[in-house]
Amino acid sequence: MTSATVLAWQRRIVRRRWTYANRPGRPPLGEESVELICRLARENPRWGYLRIVGEMKKLGVVVSATAVRGVLRRHGLGPAPRRSGPSWSEFLRAQAKSILATDFFHVDNVLGQRFYGLFVIEIDTRVVHLLGVTTNPNGRWMVKGPNISRSLSPTGIA
Repeated sequence: MTSATVLAWQRRIVRRRWTYANRPGRPPLGEESVELICRLARENPRWGYLRIVGEMKKLGVVVSATAVRGVLRRHGLGPAPRRSGPSWSEFLRAQAKSILATDFFHVDNVLGQRFYGLFVIEIDTRVVHLLGVTTNPNGRWMVKGPNISRSLSPTGIA
């Protein structure tokens, strides 16, 4: 058995696992909704995307903030002007020492078995701490805690 054979098997397993039905995506917004979004933005230049979404919802039209942003961008209408105070990036820089971000990731091994990992990243130093790995991330595993106190050691070594 050669390494090329093993890699071919691995590719075949991954291809079978990641084959999804072709989905066309979300339908486009109706012309009336697009016109209403543009009208609200022109008549209320200080309204942001979320405010427009809220006003549309009051009128019985459900639309996402991302869709509103796309419509305004396509029609040459920018976002609401910046209010006083720091920008989001300025806020993050000022608070970075006390901010942690967390997420899950998954890795499939050669045989197609999936492992889930939970990690935390320190925003200021960008040090990543692996909190735990499991094949079954259920509620009991999360409540028990994947040994967080050991993983967040001062040396950064789990």
